[in-house]
Amino acid sequence: MVGSALVRQLEKKSDVDLITRSRSELNLLDQVAVQRFFESEQLDQVYLAAAKVGGIHANSSFPASFIYENLMIEANVIHSAHLAGVQQLLFLGSSCIYPKLAEQPMTESALLTGTLEPTNEPYAIAKIAGIKICESYNRQYNRDYRSVMPTNLYGPEDNFHPENSHVIPAMMRRFHEAKLAGSHQVMVWGSGTPKREFLHVDDMAAASVHVMNLDRHVFEASTEPMLSHINVGTGAECTIRELAETISRIVNYHGKLIFDTTKPDGAPRKLMEVSRLKSLGWQSSITLEDGLQQTYEWYCNHQSAIRQ
Repeated sequence: MVGSALVRQLEKKSDVDLITRSRSELNLLDQVAVQRFFESEQLDQVYLAAAKVGGIHANSSFPASFIYENLMIEANVIHSAHLAGVQQLLFLGSSCIYPKLAEQPMTESALLTGTLEPTNEPYAIAKIAGIKICESYNRQYNRDYRSVMPTNLYGPEDNFHPENSHVIPAMMRRFHEAKLAGSHQVMVWGSGTPKREFLHVDDMAAASVHVMNLDRHVFEASTEPMLSHINVGTGAECTIRELAETISRIVNYHGKLIFDTTKPDGAPRKLMEVSRLKSLGWQSSITLEDGLQQTYEWYCNHQSAIRQ
């Protein structure tokens, strides 16, 4: 999802020569294959969006896969980029790097100040490691490797698996199928009270390109010494209940919403502090309502191709 959005964003620039590889063409878990790729290409910038991702159910069911695959992907790509002399790299992390009970909204300096949310701790630890790998190569080799920490993302090319996807695509598919089946009610995980922030993936791509191309001195002057990561979000939040009601309205589903309180809620609140990014000249432009409407239209028009 994020990689596709980055490609759409970078294709708008006439001075960019894009070099990409699909999963079938390059296995990022294979260290030798990754090194050969970097040796065969002369790259100026690397956007590392590849990762194993999923919602609460997927993270709880496959913790070993989440920590192993994400650690291997980021270590292989970042180290191979360094060996090939790539000076600029952007690593995409996640808001789950911050402690479960971090002060809200979460600032970049909250990293490693408390206990992580247990449901996705292996994934979060892998993403924290990615940030620290970037910082370490900056310190030891004077590389310019930066990390962006997006809030919850959604949009075209998302994973719509009924159990292993994130909350927006999972709800969207559930409500859509309930509407087609004429179901009178839909079950939603948790109490509906946790608050979340959501960012359209095209906004995320635009922010990533903006951060990548900031003057190094400007970027480094905006933060604490050696802190290479920056939050990307909207600065706005809603409850899971409000999200469910909005998606239900967009899908045109008129049945009842049932909240299953036996299922985990995750962190009670996750809101990003994005003043640093705003001070560097970027802020989101796609509202949640508009983004959800666009995503649902994409979902309806790509039934044969969606990941489900």
